[in-house]
Amino acid sequence: MVHVYNCHPFASQHIVAAEQEPGLVCCGGGALFVVSAGGCKIEAYNLQQEGCPLICRFSSMGSVLSIRHSSVGDYLVTIEEKNKATYLRAYTNWRYQAAEKTRVGVRLLGHLLRGSSFRGAPKEQMEIIEIPLFEPPLCMACCSLTGDLLVGCAKSLVVFSLKQQTLSEQLSVLDFERVLILHIQGWSPSQVAFCAGYVALQTELEVLVVKLIQRQKSSRAADEHALLPEDIMTESSLDEDAEMTKDEFSPLHEQEDFFVFPKHQEMLGNDAQECGISLVLEWTGMEAESRGDMSVVYVLFRRFAPDFFQGCSVEETHLHSLQLHPMFTGKQEEASISKRGEPTCVFVFFSLPNTGYMYSLKNTVELVSTYQYPEKAHQVVLSDQFLYVITRNALQCFTVRCSAVAARVDDPYIDTTMKACPPITMEVCALRIQLFIGLKVLCQDGNHIVLLTAADVDSKEDTERPARKNTSRKTSVCKPTEPADSGHGWNIYVISSVSTLQLYREIVEYSKRYEQSSPLSQSCIHLLSEGHLLLRTALISLQDCESEEKAQLQEAFQESCAHIGDCFSRFDKKDCHLALPYYKMSGLTVTDVIKRNMSMSSVTNGYGKGFIFFLKHSIYEETMEELSKDMADKVLEIFSMTEPAQLPHIVSSPSMLNADPDGAMTHLKQLEDSGAPSITLSLCTASLALRKGDLHSYRQHMDRHAEMLQVYGFIEEPKLLLRGRGKAVLPTILAQHLHDTQEGLLVAAVVALHENSKIRLEEADLFFQELCKDGVEAESSPQLLVDFWEALLVASSHQSIIQELLFRLTSVYIDRITRRDQSGVKALKTAEDLINSCCHYGMLYPWVSILTPVLFNISHDHQEDLHKLQSLLCGPTLDVSSILPLLEQLSDSDSTGLSVHVLCSTRLGQHQRAIDRLLDRCPQAIISYANHELQNDKLSLWWQKLFPEVCERIRKTGNDTVLLSALKETLVVASKELNPLEFLDLLPDDGTAHFFLPHLLECSQ
Repeated sequence: MVHVYNCHPFASQHIVAAEQEPGLVCCGGGALFVVSAGGCKIEAYNLQQEGCPLICRFSSMGSVLSIRHSSVGDYLVTIEEKNKATYLRAYTNWRYQAAEKTRVGVRLLGHLLRGSSFRGAPKEQMEIIEIPLFEPPLCMACCSLTGDLLVGCAKSLVVFSLKQQTLSEQLSVLDFERVLILHIQGWSPSQVAFCAGYVALQTELEVLVVKLIQRQKSSRAADEHALLPEDIMTESSLDEDAEMTKDEFSPLHEQEDFFVFPKHQEMLGNDAQECGISLVLEWTGMEAESRGDMSVVYVLFRRFAPDFFQGCSVEETHLHSLQLHPMFTGKQEEASISKRGEPTCVFVFFSLPNTGYMYSLKNTVELVSTYQYPEKAHQVVLSDQFLYVITRNALQCFTVRCSAVAARVDDPYIDTTMKACPPITMEVCALRIQLFIGLKVLCQDGNHIVLLTAADVDSKEDTERPARKNTSRKTSVCKPTEPADSGHGWNIYVISSVSTLQLYREIVEYSKRYEQSSPLSQSCIHLLSEGHLLLRTALISLQDCESEEKAQLQEAFQESCAHIGDCFSRFDKKDCHLALPYYKMSGLTVTDVIKRNMSMSSVTNGYGKGFIFFLKHSIYEETMEELSKDMADKVLEIFSMTEPAQLPHIVSSPSMLNADPDGAMTHLKQLEDSGAPSITLSLCTASLALRKGDLHSYRQHMDRHAEMLQVYGFIEEPKLLLRGRGKAVLPTILAQHLHDTQEGLLVAAVVALHENSKIRLEEADLFFQELCKDGVEAESSPQLLVDFWEALLVASSHQSIIQELLFRLTSVYIDRITRRDQSGVKALKTAEDLINSCCHYGMLYPWVSILTPVLFNISHDHQEDLHKLQSLLCGPTLDVSSILPLLEQLSDSDSTGLSVHVLCSTRLGQHQRAIDRLLDRCPQAIISYANHELQNDKLSLWWQKLFPEVCERIRKTGNDTVLLSALKETLVVASKELNPLEFLDLLPDDGTAHFFLPHLLECSQ
């Protein structure tokens, strides 16, 4: 059932003073075109000026059967009849007929006038372009984006591209080029529509929508919608099929004894290709090659069966008012011959006598709205804001959902906690039913609606009777004042729409009636949602300009969001959560929203779930403003009555810092006494006690639970430790106190927050730096932060985090070893603790202990840092190549740096370099190094690298006991691994026989 309201979308109306009885009317480009009843004279009136003065009048070449206007190119196109022949003609530069005795040029399509007739003032001349066709034209449509022309014939559709031909530097004229023919098999359209590549066709009971696409740009889409079998891709096959249908397979409804009703059918998207209607493309334009291979994608097919229950006979049941309507949400250039950008949405509308259907075509093909008319509709026009319907005696104004569809396509945040929009499925309504007499034709241009009425003088009583019968409190009778000298039975009315702001304010006032009678009325929110969509549509149309009107619309839009938020805040139904996004879009502060709902709570006896939902989520957000003491106390009172279990989280919010601690503890004590103790409740109470300076009470509540359980409490409510996000993370009073008294608990809690995705690594860094900024450590990486990194390395299983932590820790260790500053701050974990608890820290190699023994000549703190660094290098995880730039600041002049450099060389597989360094700097560690490192595939380095290097150094230094001992160990290994001949080749020529002989004998055995 359609809601009918008594709003006033129409501002004023006046009668156009046409001299002759009109036969046809159309409008566009700010002009009204009236074709006389004889069909051979066209008058143009200015809709933009008061009184609609005459612009010009001119004669057509034949009797006009149909007329259309294109805003792109500002031309008229007509289907005319003369001498029982049908013609298609275009009238360009028609505005120049305002001057008296202006010349008119007549030419064929593509034949430009370049002779003497174009000299002088060639632009001030109307042109009539004759457009030849193979078949008589039945219907036509102009593309509102490009100005291209689509003509429907009995067996084909013909597309003409609008061109601007330049004849000279000062002269350019409009022309058309026939670029495409779509051959239709077994279908003869009664109406067509054309927009943004979409082609819509209509017969009496069927509608088909297809889209023309280029295979080169969308080959995949074309393949998915490959609709045409190979055996019908030629004209010859079409002719054969037509003959076969005519001679052998004539349908039953063509026989005299039978009439078969088609069944209802709806096919959307890819399914529409099964409709059985074939379209074959034939390119005829000069630019066909450059356009690429075109194909047809089937978008929508709908077939209806006559419905006897709608009060219409079979003969009356047929489709009408086919229309394709684009909607743009981005900035658009003025309409010109060049193509505009792609529309955000494209809608198709068609109507039966009692029901209208609007589908959205882009992205997902879906039925948006169904319109049930109170009586039989004669003609319907769709616009961005309204759907206008004329019946025999009424103009009806329905709401549409175009802006709701466009908003969801254009803005990904719609239907989230950030933004909202009335649903597409919301029932449409009739804002106005305005009574007229004898409505015949309806057309619309901008803010103007044009009506042609022609009352039947012979049956005046019959026309007045239904008017009186249908008059009710929701309809209003309009009694137009006819001119005194008018004795005819026809009139042309031009009705102006009211401004969006005026209509919106009326809707708001209208909604207050429902709100007063029933605050939870669905009609109230329905009306407010309709007003919201009207404002959305108006803002979309003005978004590429800045004006006072747009500022007023934006202010009204925020006001409408606040009104809708108020409605949802009172609800206890499933949609109550929508109060949150609407209030956010309203621009109101949380304090403002609380005050609005406090005033409403006295009327509705309490607070609605929608308001509680909004308040809870707003307080949980980090960006919310800090509430005053009175407001914060009021919030605690509200939640103690509605959701007391949320009190610990509410009290912990940064926006509640001004709340009275004593009052907050009272509410928490009541919650605890009600039998709902929890770890979070104890931590929250302890935090409040700390704010009051009551350390005794603080310690009592902290001692109720073990530290591990307290960590779970901090996971449940992170705001007990920190507030803010991103670069604005700040520690709380509780975190500062834990820093002084329980650093281990604080580090464990932040590690748990990170592992449960409550805080990012960068935020944790800022947290600890802010916490330690007043300490004795002046460095950028205070010890507590390093403790956190070490603890997180133990707990984390994410490889990216692990590698980042390894790099940070290595950097800190190297920096501390290099500077050797003593801060006096002791680490939470020693190197031995980390080796025992973390797999990324490895046991120190034996030869490392020789280089840097435990009783090394550095401080204990730096020895810990050195052992941690050495342990990471001995572990399996650290990517040594990533820390090579850090090693440049660490010299290998002492054993500390030497150990690190040798460890890095070894991890990088540079064993020969490590051997050279050890032989030069610490030869006593070489055998331990070789025994540990020169194994398996590195075993040959014993005799290939180590043996010759030791011999060389012995020659230079003499009988060094350390080197001699190393030489003996090397010979022992070589004698076991080499055969006697290889061992003999290894021995130096200047060696002493009795020194090498025992090893040679060992090798021989």
